Amino acid sequence: MTHLPDQGPQPGVHDLGYARLDTDRLERTGDAEVVYGAGKTPEQVVELLRTLHATHPGHAVLATRLTEEAQAAVAAALPGAVVDPVGRTAVLGEAPVLRGTVAVVAAGTSDAPVAAEAATTAKVFGAEVDLITDVGVAGLHRVMAVRERLDAADCLVVVAGMEGALPSVVGGLVGVPLVAVPTSVGYGASFGGLAALLAMLNSCAPGVSVVNIDNGFGAGVFAARVARRSAPREAKEIQ
Repeated sequence: MTHLPDQGPQPGVHDLGYARLDTDRLERTGDAEVVYGAGKTPEQVVELLRTLHATHPGHAVLATRLTEEAQAAVAAALPGAVVDPVGRTAVLGEAPVLRGTVAVVAAGTSDAPVAAEAATTAKVFGAEVDLITDVGVAGLHRVMAVRERLDAADCLVVVAGMEGALPSVVGGLVGVPLVAVPTSVGYGASFGGLAALLAMLNSCAPGVSVVNIDNGFGAGVFAARVARRSAPREAKEIQ
């Protein structure tokens, strides 16, 4: 077997042995690398967050899908971190200057963990967040009552389980870019969110994009990038 010579440290890579952090991602894309906590030990989560913050001292860094043990470890080792047990996230450092607004719309209280993950992500990625909860289609008057807030946003994240109908309803009410998030909330025939996913993919409302089941993180990233590149509302009204 041929052994390649050790090429030494690579620029833009911080090698921790068990992980190789992409420290150039912020410069390339405008967003720092994020720690996906599932499958990582609490100690690894703490070290990854600490290292990312040290390499990006002027920017907030995010960890998602944290176990209760990892949340406790982060809170103990990194007193400046903001830990959200609902969304299972931790944020270390100050958020950037926020541009544009993302409205995160949750159909029901059971969708709160995914909605919280999306809201935290959107803020870390640079957008103001308006969190609108419990406006599912079982009571259409509830979503009608927040129509002005929906229309005021630059991008919408609409989170729903069960039959996944809320994104179609919202997409028919306002012309705001919309990313739908199916959740695994529902009884047996929802198949762990598959029914909601298929309903959203088959939405009859135009302008609806869809992420994977329970992927509040992916939706938050997409929505923040749309929002922070949006034209100021004054310019929109002139057009």
